[in-house]
This record gives sequence, structure tokens and C-alpha cells, in this order.
Amino acid sequence: MIDIADIKYDDSGLVPAVIVDFETGAVLMVAYMNAESLKISIDEGKTCFWSRSRSELWRKGETSGNVQHIVSIKADCDKDTLLVTVKKDGPACHTGAESCFFDDVYCSGKEHEQSKPFTLNTLHDIIVDRKQNKKPGSYTTYLFEKGIDKILKKLGEESTEVIIAAKGNDKAETIYELADLVYHAMVLMTEMEITPQDVKQELASRHVEG
Repeated sequence: MIDIADIKYDDSGLVPAVIVDFETGAVLMVAYMNAESLKISIDEGKTCFWSRSRSELWRKGETSGNVQHIVSIKADCDKDTLLVTVKKDGPACHTGAESCFFDDVYCSGKEHEQSKPFTLNTLHDIIVDRKQNKKPGSYTTYLFEKGIDKILKKLGEESTEVIIAAKGNDKAETIYELADLVYHAMVLMTEMEITPQDVKQELASRHVEG
């Protein structure tokens, strides 16, 4: 483990920090740290940066609540760039996007689309979009239009189908039905304005090492 005194800052006393999501591996944002903000980040276990535009320290999430809890900080081989892995409480971008990197400059086609990781957050974003931007012919839009009673009915049906598939010891069918159950559960979550992060925080609060 290197000493933070060995970090090589630029002429302005700054070092770029690439922030990565611990759970998905996605690059969330790039910001700058100076010696003081790096020490604060380590001491507090949360990201703190130096704002080049405002010439002041800023703690990620101090106004938005989207705090980034640090898992690890690594320096590259030249010790002039930091890789900061975090568990985040909310979107990394001020626009509300999960990551600041969402505008394509170039992509080669289908291979590019297929390379994007699919996560529960991705599914949640799609479902939220279907609620906010109604799409004719969309099953998700149909569920929102019918309301919570319809959503709950489907959730109950899917739960039963998971039980039947598992009771029959059919692994492939159980996976299929679990996927349906998770999807309908996330539709309910969106209807009730519950996010995946809310559920993860609840699960984390129950976690006991041992």
C-alpha cells in the first residue's frame, strides 16, 4: 500500500479521480482531488473533491444526498491518476443519470449495444421511463394505466407460478418465472416510488457479519 504523499499532483496540485460503481463496474464520473480532499475522502470514507470552477472543496452528495461511500482507492502505475470504487446512495450525475457518461461520441453498432451491462437499475430506469413517457402497445404502460390493483394481481400470479415451477424442481422454468416476478415487483416499486437503492439499503440494514 502506497503512502498518499507519493501521489503525483499536477501543477495546480490536482489529481484526476475516476469514480467506479462497486456493484456494476460502471464508470460513474471523473473529478479532481487535491491532497486535502483526498485525506478527507479517506478519513470520512466518502468522496470529497476539489471544484476547479468554484475553487473550493465539495463533498459528493452534500446537497443532493447522493453520497458515494468509498470501497477502495487505487493509484495507477504512474501514481498520477486515482481509481475510486464506491457504493453510491443515488445517481452520480447532476442530471439524475446513474453515470455522467451517457452521450455517445462513437459506437460501432450492435456490438456496442450488446456490451452494455444489464442491471436491475437498468430495468428500473426502463420501467420508470414507461411510466413517465407512455408508449402505446407497451405492456408496462398498460399495467400503469390499469393501476395498482392490476399490478398486485399480476404480482400474486407470478409468485404462484414461481412456487409451482420450484415445486416441480424445474430450474429453467423457475428462473423464467422468477424473472417475471422481479419485473412485476419493480413495476410495483415504481408505482409506489420505491427505488432499488431503497431495497438495498433495507437489506444492508439487516446484514450481520458472521
